[in-house]
Amino acid sequence: MALIEIQNLSVAYGAPSRPVLTNVDVTIEEGEFVCLLGQTGCGKSTLLKMILGAESPTGGRILIDGVEHKQPDRTRGYVPQKYSLFPDKTVLDNITFGPEVSEFNMFTRFTPRFVRRRREIRDEAMRYIHRIGLHERDARKYPYQLSGGMQQRVAIAQALVTHPRILLMDEAFSALDPGTRKDMQRLIRQLWRDTGVTVLFVTHNTQEALYLGSRVIVLAKESPDAGAQVAMDLSVPEPCHEHQIPMLVHHLEHASGSARAPEVPVFATA
Repeated sequence: MALIEIQNLSVAYGAPSRPVLTNVDVTIEEGEFVCLLGQTGCGKSTLLKMILGAESPTGGRILIDGVEHKQPDRTRGYVPQKYSLFPDKTVLDNITFGPEVSEFNMFTRFTPRFVRRRREIRDEAMRYIHRIGLHERDARKYPYQLSGGMQQRVAIAQALVTHPRILLMDEAFSALDPGTRKDMQRLIRQLWRDTGVTVLFVTHNTQEALYLGSRVIVLAKESPDAGAQVAMDLSVPEPCHEHQIPMLVHHLEHASGSARAPEVPVFATA
């Protein structure tokens, strides 16, 4: 059984109804790194929110391990484009907030088990702080004291500390400068290899999709009034050699219907 099964999924908003996605069928196996590629407005982020359980489809369904999930839970971590950190909490408290809230309520926080478990959670959070390339002293800092790249590293740790089977990332690096973006690409590729988590990564940058993904799914509309469908489903060679890149870029951009426009040079070398 596949980890994620998207079956005949359709989404429409508004009155009169405006289709966003139409008859999307995708199967994703555990451990894949899938990049969702397409032009702005083609429904990439919408599909991600459906998988997260934050929104419901108009038609069709999404199964995770054969079961529909109607709301977010700990099986799916989420990293948005805009940093999701609490401004009044330190780095350490931001990372530990999710596990502490999900495991304990206001009554169980006064038990010996909470003290022991809280220590375990904070120790694990410190390991993630080192793993994402930050230092012990950074644990005591607040978000306003961090650069954009550092904030996004914390957001990734925040999502991974709950041990999700699926990590959903929505244009997570698009607000970063090119140098920081390359560093973040290398980081998420390494974390994917180390943890085995299944990653779905939304991007509109073809080169980024080719560098990050083991698979690239292109969403595109046949006409402005139609909902987007799967226009291409491409397995990316591993390793992806430099001479293969122009041909793959051409195929993906042709499938997405995008004009050949210069992209920000974000293709990081391993």
